[in-house]
Amino acid sequence: QVQLVESGGGLVQAGGSRRLSCAASERTFSSYTMGWFRQAPGKEREFVAAILWSGGSTRYADSVKGRFTISRDNAKNTVYLQMNSLKPEDTAVYYCAAQKWGGTSPRLNEYGYWGQGTQVTVSS
Repeated sequence: QVQLVESGGGLVQAGGSRRLSCAASERTFSSYTMGWFRQAPGKEREFVAAILWSGGSTRYADSVKGRFTISRDNAKNTVYLQMNSLKPEDTAVYYCAAQKWGGTSPRLNEYGYWGQGTQVTVSS
């Protein structure tokens, strides 16, 4: 059972930056592809970014491409989401998710493990 704990959320002004972290309990973390998703009030949860278990490939939603960067440190069992040039429309609860040996899928149902989420609020 993989447990995921997100951190780093908070209030940030438009144009600012924030880095989210997701710590995994699983000692075989390096065998899990990791994803970030987000859910704004009244909207469905949507894909943000994913990084392959090896770290060798990443995928981004068009809405964040060029502004967000996903990375991982397998030695620390942690995945990061660096968010730059934040916009009010980036306001959401951000969730970390994991799938064993998976590809960088944008589909929610490919991920079997989820964190509790961390709120990011971007003020205009």
